[in-house]
Amino acid sequence: SDLRQILATKSVENIQFLPFLTTDANNLSWLGYGCLKGDRTLITVNAIGAALQTLYILVYLYYSPAKRPVLLQVLLLLAVVVTGYSYFTILVDAGTRLTHLGLFCSIFTITMYLSPLADLAKVVRSKSTRCLSFPLTVTTFVASSSWTLYGLQLHDPYITVPNVPGIVTSLVRFWLFRRYRPEQDKPY
Repeated sequence: SDLRQILATKSVENIQFLPFLTTDANNLSWLGYGCLKGDRTLITVNAIGAALQTLYILVYLYYSPAKRPVLLQVLLLLAVVVTGYSYFTILVDAGTRLTHLGLFCSIFTITMYLSPLADLAKVVRSKSTRCLSFPLTVTTFVASSSWTLYGLQLHDPYITVPNVPGIVTSLVRFWLFRRYRPEQDKPY
């Protein structure tokens, strides 16, 4: 919906850039894990995700009036990716590479799923779900549930464990949508 809004308004006003960037970094990390593990599902899903997030970043950059900060953040992401790639290919021996990368991906994913907790506190204080996206909540719930089940099927804790917080935070958001229905919102 953010991309649609950017294209419709030809503006990035009120749309944060950091989620695009962190999701792209997350997709690239899991793509590396999938390549190392030889898991075609991880490779396919995260290659598509990385391509889409890169498209979002390019559209955001195109419509952003302040290109310098956006470019600096993209360059920082590229530096992190290159540093991470170098670390995992040069400094970590092949026997433990998958474990180290899996742990890194897990921590990064958990951090992403827990980052909206500040928004949840804001919802409780304001008693309004205006700042939450219901479609994103549904998508997060379905995606994290699917990845959790996939990880359980493969007996891969690096896929299973980091997706559980996504399920939990989605359930909390669903409860908040029920508790503070949109029609209860007060006009500002």
